[in-house]
Amino acid sequence: MARNPPIARVLPFPVVDEAWRLALVPALAGAATLPLFPPVGAALVALALGVLWFHRDPDREPPDADGTVVAPADGIVSVVREEGNRLRVGVFMNVTDVHVNRAPIAGEVREVRHRPGANRPAFSKESDRNEQVAIDFGEYELLVIAGWFARRIHPAVEPGDTVDRGERVGHVSFGSRADVILPADVDEDDLLAREGDTVRAGETIIAERESAVDERE
Repeated sequence: MARNPPIARVLPFPVVDEAWRLALVPALAGAATLPLFPPVGAALVALALGVLWFHRDPDREPPDADGTVVAPADGIVSVVREEGNRLRVGVFMNVTDVHVNRAPIAGEVREVRHRPGANRPAFSKESDRNEQVAIDFGEYELLVIAGWFARRIHPAVEPGDTVDRGERVGHVSFGSRADVILPADVDEDDLLAREGDTVRAGETIIAERESAVDERE
């Protein structure tokens, strides 16, 4: 389907490209059913619009300050823990949140890995074993973890791509979690996010690397 179909001109919000394909079937079925069974047709059209709304893709303004680490997703911080000598911060994306993921730190993609797994609720402890896609930037990793309903993780980057802080790196459909394994030089004193905090992808600062503090002193 076209990247910018005619309806995109009247839709009050931008969406990711995949949304048009996902919304096509209920939209066509709704249009065909509406004259014969109006309630069913209206429900299918509403479903198509809901799919588009879920996949909305608003612009974001990353902070200008050097050394800051921004949230990889919209949602609530559900995980803050140590893993070896690294810190892991996870953001649970509810169904009402924007599901476009963004790079917490500028860098070059070294590897994009897919790991099959279970489909536990993304807010549960067992979700670490869920299906996930890992985007490896060398000094840090971004892990997009599928939830109980999510089955589609769509990375938008490949090995060798260079991204800026806050740049789009992919999206996931229908509920999930995005975790960042922070660089080794980020410790607990550098964290600005705590479990329960609400964050916005590409804009909310979740950590401030010590090098950035030193540069301003």
